[in-house]
Amino acid sequence: MTGRAEFASWLEGTNDLTSRFVGSAGIADLVNVAGGLPDASLFPSDRLAEIAAEAIRTRPGVALGYAPTGGLPELREAIAARYRARGAAVDASNVLITASGTQALDLVGKVLIEPGRRIACDFPTYAGAMDAFRPREPRYQHVDLSRHDRLADALGKADLAYMIPNFSNPTGKLVDLPTRRALVEAVHATDTWLIEDDPYGALYYDGPALPGLLELSSRGTEAPYRGPVIHMGSLSKQLVPGLRVGWVIADPELIGKLSSAKQATDLCSNALSQLLTLAALEEGMIEEMHPKAIALYRERRTALAEAMERHISPWFDWEVPVGGMFFWARAKDRSLDVDRLVDAGMEHGVLVGPGNVFDPLGLSGPALRLNFTLNDAEKLDRGMARLAEALVAIGAGTGQQRAPAAAAV
Repeated sequence: MTGRAEFASWLEGTNDLTSRFVGSAGIADLVNVAGGLPDASLFPSDRLAEIAAEAIRTRPGVALGYAPTGGLPELREAIAARYRARGAAVDASNVLITASGTQALDLVGKVLIEPGRRIACDFPTYAGAMDAFRPREPRYQHVDLSRHDRLADALGKADLAYMIPNFSNPTGKLVDLPTRRALVEAVHATDTWLIEDDPYGALYYDGPALPGLLELSSRGTEAPYRGPVIHMGSLSKQLVPGLRVGWVIADPELIGKLSSAKQATDLCSNALSQLLTLAALEEGMIEEMHPKAIALYRERRTALAEAMERHISPWFDWEVPVGGMFFWARAKDRSLDVDRLVDAGMEHGVLVGPGNVFDPLGLSGPALRLNFTLNDAEKLDRGMARLAEALVAIGAGTGQQRAPAAAAV
């Protein structure tokens, strides 16, 4: 046999959504409402710079050296303490530090997914999770969370469940408390691993925060937690995304397996980023930023809702989310070609997220994911006006009748 080996077959199923919205930053005047990006004006840049300089100067062996694969012990304990304060029965042995939430998903895929294993999800769901799992070649099944009486049966047929109970990416959906309790009861009854992916849990704009699945699962127990919930968190939406610090909280036995997989992946996470994260936790930096972020993002959520009503309401329906970063806009015309619309949007100066990458089973019909946290009110209005121009340009229907093909816009 001669010649180069072919590329792995799983690459044929990848999507370019993430690379497109991250790479769009260099396109002049483009309004990006596709990505889940925080506003950089909130970043505590000066203080983080001071902490980084001090860490390198006073602890060079730690800051610039290799870290333990599982993460700095003091950071693991600090994270465990934050969750204990919420009512979760966890300790440092339950915590693995990862290079962001994306690595956490990748590691769980390596440890728990074999080709053909079933993953239960509430579709539409996070495209990044499916990207992380794709090399393991799983199969997917939809779980109807409204049918509490059928959850145990559905989860019992799966090898793993993946859920985003707090303001799901992409739909912005908040899973209510009765459903959370039913989910936890079902996974305990079936002993099915359940990933609780929680990057947006701090971004509540209306109403009090609900207890997480980890908290509900660990009530009445003592640390270390040994239940079936695999909780994933990060500070990308609460502090800054560039540190790439995330974590997994799970049964210590699973943490050990994930640590072995991490060792073979990157050996260890960035120690300087971990020290910055630890200092941010110890100084209360996140608590200081939180009200500013909530006020800004709540205002922008309202701005996007109003802009959508002004410009794209003939073509789409939506609900205003009570938290998170996204609107899920459902097309009234079920024949809308979303990929064509995304391309037309780029031509008109707006980048939107196509719903089909979040819904491989095709359950929700044509839809868009629209972000409101990155842009101010004026840019959000401009983006929706441009999206309306793109809809007219492709002759998109409104559900009652087809719009006429447009002349140059």
